[in-house]
Amino acid sequence: MQQDFYKDLLDNLYDGVYFVDSSRTITYWNKGAERISGFQPPEVVGRACADNLLMHVDDDGTQLCVNRCPLAKTLEDGETREAEVYLHHKGGHRVPVNIRITPMRDESGRITGAVEIFTDKSSRREMLHELNELKQMAMIDPLTGLGNRRAAAMDFERKIKALRNFHVPFGLLFVDLDAFKTINDTFGHEIGDQVLVMVAKTLVGALRGVDKVYRWGGEEFLALVPGVDAAKFRIIAERMRRLVEASALPLSGDMLRVTVSVGGCLALESDTLETALKRADDMMYRSKNAGRNCTSLDCS
Repeated sequence: MQQDFYKDLLDNLYDGVYFVDSSRTITYWNKGAERISGFQPPEVVGRACADNLLMHVDDDGTQLCVNRCPLAKTLEDGETREAEVYLHHKGGHRVPVNIRITPMRDESGRITGAVEIFTDKSSRREMLHELNELKQMAMIDPLTGLGNRRAAAMDFERKIKALRNFHVPFGLLFVDLDAFKTINDTFGHEIGDQVLVMVAKTLVGALRGVDKVYRWGGEEFLALVPGVDAAKFRIIAERMRRLVEASALPLSGDMLRVTVSVGGCLALESDTLETALKRADDMMYRSKNAGRNCTSLDCS
């Protein structure tokens, strides 16, 4: 009765469980092992795992069951082992599993076999992949491929900490497309979207590798520029403005040209995102009021 109880308990586990004797012959195969591998008990019980039935391989594709079998090592030294491997499913595909091998001993302590428990990692990997995709969707603007406002805010927090703790300076550049409503009204939103993509790519190309540009919203972009003094900051800001001015979208035999107004400030240790943005935004509006297509910076 007790033996049947333990068998029912093991058969109802989600994980795969199998026992081997000292010669690595499989003596028990639970329903979880059948579900994960596709092999039914009559197909594996009585066969040695050395027959390479499951054909475990590691990330490099190295066969483990012949020369590097963790289970064989546990039978030799009695050590418990864990590993992440890929087993061969009956259907032919590989299944990522986490395995844990524990020796079985008799009353005298002699190793008589081992039990291996393996967990299917496929669903976990799919979940992590979906979570990563959702994270990407939450952090990336779908039109331009740039980081969005949330990503910019997180980057700002990293940079303000570096400024406060290690005195690494950085600046914010607020970039606003000039007369974008007129572009949308005249050419339609599809062309407006193409203009936004063109400007986004131009801004990325104008920046250094350490700089980041984000779509803040609508026709507004925010660039975070680390490791600059006032002179370098102005050079980068002007380069962004001039390269946008030099860009053009082919349109029915003509070229649609756009400009941007740029405002910026060097961050202060006392800044929050809101205070720094306020100063950069004020500078951007100064550029608008000066006739657009110009740069205004607060480097105090």
